[in-house]
Amino acid sequence: MSVSLSLDWTGDLSFRNAEGSPTIDLRSSAPGIASPPQALAYSTMACMAMDVVHVLTKGRHDLQALRVEFEGERAGEAPRRFVTMHLKFVLTGNIAPAVVERAIMLSRTKYCSVSNTLRPDIDFQTTFEIRSSAAKPAGPSAP
Repeated sequence: MSVSLSLDWTGDLSFRNAEGSPTIDLRSSAPGIASPPQALAYSTMACMAMDVVHVLTKGRHDLQALRVEFEGERAGEAPRRFVTMHLKFVLTGNIAPAVVERAIMLSRTKYCSVSNTLRPDIDFQTTFEIRSSAAKPAGPSAP
C-alpha cells in the first residue's frame, strides 16, 4: 500500500499540507501548533487508541470513554530523537483488565503501524487505568 503526501513551506520553520493532502500544520516551536516530534507522539497515540477502541467495541465491551496520555524523553543532543515513550490509556467503562491488556498488546505487536515503525531501542512502555462510569447527576427538580 503506497502513501503519498506533501507539505508546503510557509516561511520560517513552518509547513502546511499541500492541496489535496490531509490538513496538518507543523512548526518547529510555536505555541499551539504541533512540532514534528509532537506529531509523531500524537500519531502513535492515535494509532494505538484506534486499535484499542476497535478491539474493545468489536468484542462488545462496555467502553464509554478513552483518553491516551503521553510522556516522552528526547535525547539531549542531535538528532534529539525520542529515547523513551510512555502511553497511558485511561478507559471508562465496565471492562476487565485482561481484556484491555490484550487490546493494547495486539496494537503493539500486530496492528499499529506507527508504533511498529519506531526504532526498536526506544524504551516504549504502555500502562492503563480503568475508571468505572459515574452515575449521571440528577437534573434540577421541578418546583
